[in-house]
Amino acid sequence: MELLKQKIRTAGVVLSDQVLKVDTFLNHQIDPLLMHQIGQEFARRFRDAGVTRILTLESSGIAPAVMAGLELGVPVVFARKHRSLILKDDLLTAQVYSFTKQVESTIAVAARYLSPSDRVLVIDDFLANGQAAKGLVSIIQQAGASVAGLGIVIEKSFQPGRAELEGMGLRIESLARIQSLEGGQVTFID
Repeated sequence: MELLKQKIRTAGVVLSDQVLKVDTFLNHQIDPLLMHQIGQEFARRFRDAGVTRILTLESSGIAPAVMAGLELGVPVVFARKHRSLILKDDLLTAQVYSFTKQVESTIAVAARYLSPSDRVLVIDDFLANGQAAKGLVSIIQQAGASVAGLGIVIEKSFQPGRAELEGMGLRIESLARIQSLEGGQVTFID
């Protein structure tokens, strides 16, 4: 998606050869016009996948997931990273390690929001090592639902996430695939 790549080039900040900061448009401040176009693109790519529900992880995946849900006409569920007084019974959970935050979290979804008849599209902001995606897939499997695929806004293709997820037989559609962040420069896979 050329518009997203351009936004990464102009507003993204390379912090190291492993970390790209995109907080000006995706995971702190949100560019709603860009998110709308991202939602349209995910909907175009997954329109024929039989999606009945979208699952994402709070908080950075919510904006692109909601826009895709709007385009596909399906509900969006987000896994919570923090315990809540109202989210404590009948939960589907998974452990997820965050590379950027250097912390392991238990993510949770109320079981009533996913059913065995669902065909679930996972939407996430980044794919790097694949830990968040694996956690979300685990939750879908615990519900007895099926995975329609994974929609990733930005993939760091130099990390092993894609290979591991494809090894699980999962379809992955990434809108911007980064080949390298070396030397402070973003290089994309076309």
